[in-house]
Amino acid sequence: MRHLVVAPGSRSAPLAYAAAAAQAAGALEVHVRVDERSAAFTALGIARATGRPAGVLTTSGTAVGNLLPAVLEADHAEVPLVVLSADRPPELRGTGANQTTRQPGMFGDHVRAAVDLLPDDDVPARLEEVLAALAGRGPQGPRPAGPVHLNVALREPLHPAPEDGPVLAARARLLAARTGARPDPGPAAVAAGPVAVPPPDAGTARSVVVAGDGAGPDAARFAEACGLPLLAEPSSNARSGPHAVGAYRLLLDSPLGRRIERVLLVGRPTLSRPVGALLAREGVATAAVRPALVAWYEPGRRRERVLTSWAEAAAFTGRGAPGWAQVWREAGAAADGAVAGLLAAEPPGRATGPAVAAAVWEACRRDGAVLLAGSSNPVRDLDLAARPGPGSPLVLANRGLAGIDGTVATAAGAALGGGRPVRALLGDLTFLHDVSSLLLGPGEREPDLQLVVLNDGGGGIFTTLEHGVLGEQEEYRAVVERFFGTPHEARLDALCAGYGVAHRRAAGVAELEQALAAPVRGRSVLEVVVDRRGLRDLHARIRAAVARAAAEAAAQDTAQDTAQDTAPDNGAGGRTGR
Repeated sequence: MRHLVVAPGSRSAPLAYAAAAAQAAGALEVHVRVDERSAAFTALGIARATGRPAGVLTTSGTAVGNLLPAVLEADHAEVPLVVLSADRPPELRGTGANQTTRQPGMFGDHVRAAVDLLPDDDVPARLEEVLAALAGRGPQGPRPAGPVHLNVALREPLHPAPEDGPVLAARARLLAARTGARPDPGPAAVAAGPVAVPPPDAGTARSVVVAGDGAGPDAARFAEACGLPLLAEPSSNARSGPHAVGAYRLLLDSPLGRRIERVLLVGRPTLSRPVGALLAREGVATAAVRPALVAWYEPGRRRERVLTSWAEAAAFTGRGAPGWAQVWREAGAAADGAVAGLLAAEPPGRATGPAVAAAVWEACRRDGAVLLAGSSNPVRDLDLAARPGPGSPLVLANRGLAGIDGTVATAAGAALGGGRPVRALLGDLTFLHDVSSLLLGPGEREPDLQLVVLNDGGGGIFTTLEHGVLGEQEEYRAVVERFFGTPHEARLDALCAGYGVAHRRAAGVAELEQALAAPVRGRSVLEVVVDRRGLRDLHARIRAAVARAAAEAAAQDTAQDTAQDTAPDNGAGGRTGR
């Protein structure tokens, strides 16, 4: 652990003093936040970006409860978040003592280990369970990474005596000498051994690789090695290479998409209904590369056959059928062109979510900034409009439970921990939900963070769902707008001024691209006003344009199939052999 985020409190004061001594010795970097929820998501962002455990320290009572949303996200996303909560000693529990509640076990089964450390305990022995959990070990064997909870009961005095200072300093120097300066592992990815190619007798098939959140770059290497189309979500960090297909989700129900025979899943897909429908499609064989247990589903609850290595995956997918990858590349390029053409045809000065997402993606590709994708529409706009290619940016996203809470803090943590500038693409409600995370005290290290806020005055994603259809009816229009659109008139510029954060409003894509050309230094908010009233029509036009491109690609694939079926059999083990 290299980072600890501290929220102030009296009961946790001994740990705060120890943390300060550790920072002075160079053993730990400490960040202070006044809001416990913000502190927890900041630590989550640090852990997600670095791949190392990151800690959050709070006092007792409701302070601990404020950590639950970040703990839930860390649980489902397998992020090593370390919760340190101060507590009253046993003799004060259950007595009505101030700021005292039942903290042991507060997070239930959402933590990998929970230890209630009492004043007279053997500390090293009690910590073994926590350390084992952080190393991926449980009582019954290997287990997924994830959060741990160390509840520390402390008796008074809660402040150091004069003679304690040298002792704290000496321990901190010892800790600094032990920790060293090993490089951070980086964001988690599926590790299934060396990328393999199909065995000679594997034959060919119309297989595709679906790369969900956390898949990692090996998914792209595997697709290229096997000659398969790659359908990669932005936070898969596999959306690169010659086989990655842009706007793929709009191709899955096309004639080309309906020719898919096998699906290899890597990582966790969370973004689109078409991918879910493909994985459930009758007649399509499915398998998943999962070399270890994962936290986001219960064994036996999904239909995919589990594979533990790329070699097994290659035997499952076989090589791509002749022309299969090429026709998907061409369909993807045509779909990308259709999307880009429609977005470019919008009136000057009028921005759309997909156009903003494409501009942010390209800016991060150009200058190497990390892209943190907010939930709801922004990450889906990226999935639709971000063109795959060389140098695709590193993308982080809270896809464990896909909530909008804590996004600003997560982005700040990623910038603090990862050592690289971060651009976050998020909606206005996501920004407003976590705007208090802009609060930064004097002397705290400021992250290099640019928040690109799509401000459509409410919740635009519901326009694209069934609620949007109901909202077009007079009977439901007001209900849908109030309960789902959740309109607001908040002034983002005034909020930023109150927190001392630079703000700029971009009118249209051209002005946005000009603003994105500047390097990310310190914190800033770049607001882009969009209109959600035309969102449903925009997506309908995009689907229609992509459908035309997909139909042309499917016709080409059919023609190639006909030519292959009428060719003499050379005994190479074609598709019919599978």
